[in-house]
Amino acid sequence: MGCNELLKKLGINLIWSDSLGAKSFSVSIEGSGGVIVIDPGAAQMQPSYPLPKSKKRELRAKAISSIESWCWRAKALIITHYHYDHHIIPTDPDVKSPTKMWLCRKLLIVKNPNMYINESQWFRARKFLNELLKLVGDDLGRYLSEPEVADFEDPVNNLSIALSKDFGDYRSRREELLMKGKSWFANLVRKLWGKGPWVTEMRLSDGSRVVWGDGKEFVFGDIYIKVLEPWFHGIEYDRTGWVTPVLIRKGNYAIFFSSDLMGPVIEDYAEWIARLKADVLILDGPPTYLFPYMFNRVNLRRAIDNVISIISSKPKLIIYDHHLLRERRWREYVSDVFVEAKKNGVTLLTVAECLGKKPLIDTLQSKKK
Repeated sequence: MGCNELLKKLGINLIWSDSLGAKSFSVSIEGSGGVIVIDPGAAQMQPSYPLPKSKKRELRAKAISSIESWCWRAKALIITHYHYDHHIIPTDPDVKSPTKMWLCRKLLIVKNPNMYINESQWFRARKFLNELLKLVGDDLGRYLSEPEVADFEDPVNNLSIALSKDFGDYRSRREELLMKGKSWFANLVRKLWGKGPWVTEMRLSDGSRVVWGDGKEFVFGDIYIKVLEPWFHGIEYDRTGWVTPVLIRKGNYAIFFSSDLMGPVIEDYAEWIARLKADVLILDGPPTYLFPYMFNRVNLRRAIDNVISIISSKPKLIIYDHHLLRERRWREYVSDVFVEAKKNGVTLLTVAECLGKKPLIDTLQSKKK
């Protein structure tokens, strides 16, 4: 079964991703219970991306237009975290009809804004929710409360595979980073999550509801969705925070949406994904555009080895995109992944390729040559 045939059979639509020229990782799935859109957001490519600013803005606007049209149809929207390439604020100038996009008796399943969230996303979440409420003449102040949880488990303690890995010459530096990360985590608990104020879930006057997705299950007709508990957005104690990947089941098929795992970099996450034996994996690859200064050789190798271990579970299709498609040498950096996929007979494609196009960054590479 080919890529398009399989996606059509499952009702999956690849709305936008970085291979099309704007930062995004937005997909939808349609079944008997309606349309569910995951991560309706888009951002402009970074300064190093080889296009003029005007073209980057144009592609971002095009992405938002496509995302918005799917959101109008949706029964539910899922936001895995509060980076702007994963959600759009209602006052965004490129959004034509914010009320129609976000509300109209929809269910909004969003990342819990109160815990396992870094400082910047804590404030972005509140900005988004406040703007959402203003669409129906409401105010965030009515939904504030004291913290509901006093004890926050350190998630690194559960990463037994990553913690037992031998990093050789990098071991001492890694231990130093883990110690600094533990201190960062403790500060978040003390100064933010444990102090508050927290935001409560909401029922809006138009009939829409806003609920926290973390660790919860939802059923929409023949579609079962499990939003996972928060996973690190990258390495252990990654300062960019946490994301909530999504598991989808439709009939006898399983689909896994990684959100932002940067590879995945963490071995325990890769093992969980491999054990899932999903038919379709929608994976964000490592951010090679940050290599080697903000994403070092050790963690790039971890990300490559982890995808190779996931390939061994023999999924029917891997959509490999997002951070990976932001610079010209991406194929070179992850060449071992393509070799392993071919060896195992696993179809591995970008979003652009699934749509019958060439990734934009590859066309820019060709023009350069």
